[in-house]
Amino acid sequence: MPDLSSRGVLVTGASRGIGRATAVALAAAGHRVAIHYGRHREDADRTLALLAGEGHTVVGGDLSDPSVARGVVEGAARALGGLEVLVNNAAVAPRPENRHRIGEADWERWVGAWEAMIGVNLLGAVHVTWAFADQLIGRGAPGSIVNVGSRGAFRGEPDHPAYGASKAALHAFGQSVAVALAPHRIAVTSVAPGFVATERQEAKLAGPEGDALRAQSPFGRVASAEEIADAIVYLASPGAAWSSGAVLDLNGASYLR
Repeated sequence: MPDLSSRGVLVTGASRGIGRATAVALAAAGHRVAIHYGRHREDADRTLALLAGEGHTVVGGDLSDPSVARGVVEGAARALGGLEVLVNNAAVAPRPENRHRIGEADWERWVGAWEAMIGVNLLGAVHVTWAFADQLIGRGAPGSIVNVGSRGAFRGEPDHPAYGASKAALHAFGQSVAVALAPHRIAVTSVAPGFVATERQEAKLAGPEGDALRAQSPFGRVASAEEIADAIVYLASPGAAWSSGAVLDLNGASYLR
């Protein structure tokens, strides 16, 4: 039986934003954290420097490649002496340069956006999850998986339909494997954040769109990355096992369903 007070955790896409805040929060709770990055090792190293405690590590790789995704899990498990928690956070996020609204985007932009977003946001998480569950089942150990989805899975993303579709599929995948993995004592949940004030969104929040974005919520603001991380830390805990299969909305009442 693993020491549940200090578990091995893999956070994908942990070099910035929600992933970084989640890694920091999990380390502060006493866990050993593997920080995954896709391309920017220097950002991952900055995250590493923020973590409390010892025994953390950094693992890199393009999760759209199935063999790399499996290798990321195996490398993290070796470095931490085993994994008990997975946070599927890595994603190709909506940006002006990957906007692909149907009726406006040309064929090349359309195909490229779908391949990139489905490849990382969905299939990357799918393959990482398989490898994570495989090593837990092999050890006969309990664990937790938290998928970072999006409000856009329900509200729609007309300028970035591949993003909305990938997150909706991630939620559905999480519920499917929640049923399949429950007999192995592995809980699976998802969070669906609305707009979050990450480093990537600073310019947008400071610009002419900022007031409208804040007005989406009756609280008159957007979420902090730390608020999303706090929810992930709870869902990753053994005490949240009975939430398995749930999708938790984290949008400040900006979208109700």
